[in-house]
Amino acid sequence: MKVSEVMTRKAEVVRPDTTVQEAAERMRQLDVGPLPVCDGDRLVGMVTDRDITVRSTAEGWDPFTTPVRDVMTPETFYCFEDQDVTEAARIMNEHQVRRLLVLNRDKRLAGIVSLGDLAVETGDRQTAGKTLEAVSQPAGAKR
Repeated sequence: MKVSEVMTRKAEVVRPDTTVQEAAERMRQLDVGPLPVCDGDRLVGMVTDRDITVRSTAEGWDPFTTPVRDVMTPETFYCFEDQDVTEAARIMNEHQVRRLLVLNRDKRLAGIVSLGDLAVETGDRQTAGKTLEAVSQPAGAKR
C-alpha cells in the first residue's frame, strides 16, 4: 500500500514569521499537535505543541511576539507519497517519530502521515505495533 493512500492531504502550514500564539491558535482550531512550517512553497521545519511548550513557554518568551522560526524544529523527516507504507514505518522507527511529512517527487509538501494512519488505514497491526514500540524507546536506548 502506498503512503498516498493513507496520508492526510492538504496539511495546514504556518510561515516562519507566524507568531507562536497564532500557531497555537491554529493547532487548537484544527485539533492537531504539529504544523509544517513553509517559507513560500519551501518546507523549512515543523512546529509542534511540544516545541511551543518546551522551547517558548519554558523560556518565558512572549507568544505574541516570538516567531515560529525561533521555536520550530528545523530538521524534518519525510517520505514520498509514492513510497510503500512499510518504508514510512521504517523511517519512523529510525528517527523515533510518530508523524512524517509527505512530499511529492518535486519535494513539495503533499500531506502528513501518522503512526495512527499506518495502523488504522492499512490494518497492519504488526507493523504499527513494532513502529510504536520503536518510536517509544527512550532516545539512545538499545533495541
